[in-house]
Amino acid sequence: MPLLPALVIIGPTLKKPEIKSPDLDLLESILCYSFQNRALLERALTHRSWAHEQVPQGTEDHARELHNENLEFLGDSVLGLVVADYLCTAYLSVTEGELSRMKHRLVSAPTLAAASIRLHLGDFLRFGRGEEKSGGRRKDALLADVLEALTGAIFVDGGLPAATDFVRHALCEELRTVTPEAAAESDYKTMLQEKLQAARRAAPRYSVVEALGPPHRRTFDVEVAWDSGSVRAQGRSIKTAEAAAAKVALALMKIEDEPT
Repeated sequence: MPLLPALVIIGPTLKKPEIKSPDLDLLESILCYSFQNRALLERALTHRSWAHEQVPQGTEDHARELHNENLEFLGDSVLGLVVADYLCTAYLSVTEGELSRMKHRLVSAPTLAAASIRLHLGDFLRFGRGEEKSGGRRKDALLADVLEALTGAIFVDGGLPAATDFVRHALCEELRTVTPEAAAESDYKTMLQEKLQAARRAAPRYSVVEALGPPHRRTFDVEVAWDSGSVRAQGRSIKTAEAAAAKVALALMKIEDEPT
């Protein structure tokens, strides 16, 4: 009996998904800046994970010519300069310490990430497949990085005046609301969080333990806890008490870090 030919089922041809290029015209309108060299803009939007997927195996060193890390490094310095210049002009009577705290707050990763979200920069980033799947477009660290990279790219493309205009546009809300008092309240909290993050430890947790005194003269007792300890402090507001507790925690950690 002759054998019947094998039945071969051919399904629809699978196409490789197309990578949609970012709308650079739209992005330039959001940034309020038009690039003379758009290759700089494309590079500022490119994460290293995307760059490494584009180069042939064995030529990974060329990937650094495609991604935004060098622009990010440059942009970090430009941001610091522009913010420092703004603060020195806008706050003539404050101390150097107050200026330093305000600057630290304005160029911190959470502040830059918030500005990046407001500008929808995550929608324009180019990530590799792995970073895309892990939610890179929503990661604060990467959103802060791209704002720095764009600052660096604009500086290279248009010089310091163009970079200054961009930074003041991107951080308009933060520059408008920053004050020495607000910076003092948040600075120690930011430093504590960044210290723990740098050591890959869980973020600190704040809780109000007790509210003392009449409503018009209330004092708050706040505890900050982290993976290896906790401390308490008081303040006339919850934010002030949290900042005081963070300051105590940092001092305690400094003592613990000192060699015996």
